[in-house]
Amino acid sequence: MSFLKSFPPPGPAEGLRQQQPDTEAVLNGKGLGTGTLYIAESRLSWLDGSGLGFSLEYPTISLHAVSRDLNAYPREHLYVMVNAKFGEESKESVADEEEDSDDDVEPITEFRFVPSDKSALEAMFTAMCECQALHPDPEDEDSDDYDGDEYDVEAHDGMEVDTTPTVAGQFEDADVDH
Repeated sequence: MSFLKSFPPPGPAEGLRQQQPDTEAVLNGKGLGTGTLYIAESRLSWLDGSGLGFSLEYPTISLHAVSRDLNAYPREHLYVMVNAKFGEESKESVADEEEDSDDDVEPITEFRFVPSDKSALEAMFTAMCECQALHPDPEDEDSDDYDGDEYDVEAHDGMEVDTTPTVAGQFEDADVDH
């Protein structure tokens, strides 16, 4: 695939958290081969035995999870969804973008990282969580530094009494249903 590049793997200077050898990379259902997955604080990288691979920047990663659903994919894996197009689809998307009028739709690419040792999945996921947390989404509305009005549960517990004053005679003409 043309998007595979040759580059050095991330090292300790980039905050390498997890290095998982013998990991198959799958891009949108198409196998890229077996190589080493590097989960670093700076980026997520995968390199095959010849030194060709790719890197994903954390701000482009919208979702990561451990998938154990064998109906979705025949082996347990680390699932990563990216807000970008990779591989052969990126060339085709230029023509498609001219036809599509949906400017709000972001391109999505699915990666699956399948380690030969499936017991490593939890460590891979934990490392991804830790590294992803170092790169918060600037557009995230649920961030910790929320400046808007917050709902006070104790003040609004649903047990308030309506203290609107009643007007004398306001119910005198009401029909009584007995």
